[in-house]
Amino acid sequence: MKFKEYDTVRIMKDCDEGIKKGTIGAILIAFEEPREAYEVEILDEKGNPKAQCTFLPDDLELVTAKM
Repeated sequence: MKFKEYDTVRIMKDCDEGIKKGTIGAILIAFEEPREAYEVEILDEKGNPKAQCTFLPDDLELVTAKM
């Protein structure tokens, strides 16, 4: 698995939810089956939930890993 839950990631492609490439989010759920994927939460500038999208590993870049 490439990322862990609560890792901070940069989204590397636009999302249907209006999220643009380069947006920062946090991994909420890491899926292994049926294939590796990640549920990512994006917050607005006030810290309120803005969107939640599912991405494949190649769509994300690690910013900060949670220990």
